[in-house]
Amino acid sequence: MSLAGRAPSPIFMTADAIGGVWTYALELARALGGFGVDVALATMGRALSAGEKKTAGAIPNLTVFESAYKLEWMDDPWNDVEAAGEWLLGLSDEIEPAVVHLNGYSHGALPWPAPALVVAHSCVYSWFEAVKRSAPPAEWDEYKRRVSAGLAAADLVTAPSGAMLADLNKHYGGFAAAPPVYNGRSAAHFKPAAKEPFVFTAGRLWDEAKNIAVLTEVAKNIAWPIVAAGDSAAPGRKAARLDALKLLGRLDQAALAAQLARASIFALPARYEPFGYGPLEAALAGCALVLGDIPSLREIWGGAALFARPDDADSIAAAIGLLIDDAALRRWFAERARAHALAFTPERMAAAYVGLYERLAYDPSRPAAAKKNLSMRVE
Repeated sequence: MSLAGRAPSPIFMTADAIGGVWTYALELARALGGFGVDVALATMGRALSAGEKKTAGAIPNLTVFESAYKLEWMDDPWNDVEAAGEWLLGLSDEIEPAVVHLNGYSHGALPWPAPALVVAHSCVYSWFEAVKRSAPPAEWDEYKRRVSAGLAAADLVTAPSGAMLADLNKHYGGFAAAPPVYNGRSAAHFKPAAKEPFVFTAGRLWDEAKNIAVLTEVAKNIAWPIVAAGDSAAPGRKAARLDALKLLGRLDQAALAAQLARASIFALPARYEPFGYGPLEAALAGCALVLGDIPSLREIWGGAALFARPDDADSIAAAIGLLIDDAALRRWFAERARAHALAFTPERMAAAYVGLYERLAYDPSRPAAAKKNLSMRVE
């Protein structure tokens, strides 16, 4: 699709480099290349590693602009958030994007030269409700104000699950919502191998939302060891105590895929998980899944996983023990999970975003001068 006489305009996307949003951004950018869409990606949160730069550099339709500005959920971030906003607006003037795709909230309120899509990957208020069973303390009032303003100013808002969108509406409201767009992951990176008798988990091991700490109790009551990969300490914080787990530290993608290929069971007893790349990668690698019984994971994995109450170590141990004791049932859940996971392709994700980008770029209610040529191959 093109407008005669205009050069194609890219998508200008933001991403943090700390969690799954980095994986999401690379998968989406790569898949958008199949639609003829170029992506300019501005990163924040921390400096990229040499390996991350190399991976991004191998995506031909992707250009990365790197920074280490603090993110809105970090301690005392607002000077950085404002400086990042000025940096982003300067980049957008150079890039002249068709659509601005923000994987954060506050910058939705900036005076963008193109329509803005905000994608909600998590939020502090829904995290507190799920994890602490309370509202955040008063120190988060400014966060809520800025998130609300960013959502209200965005031309469109989506999330990787309906549950996350429902949380946003509950805590902030007042925004233009699109249907959820489920994340995608390439199956080429995660393939099953001969399975071995151990349980695996991965992610931010320090994050109370992931609830990995409960597995230290579970490990005492199951026959197989539990192996964990990921950072055990938040930036600037002490490491979480994870007695009884075999800790591997942070793994690169190849090493993580090798562990998942061998693992028989993947456990994520999450209290809060708006989507969850961990279960998706594990399912692609042929693991049977034991997941926290929360709305988002039910939405995505219902019928393809065993669920357990996140704060009930006995319930989690019983679900894992059931799979350990019954090899046929374990294989059945592994096969079911993998078949389900194969539908979450980057191409399907990209096609859904192409639809949203087109909706925004060609919105007849916007001034003609604000419209950009989003050149896409739609098949």
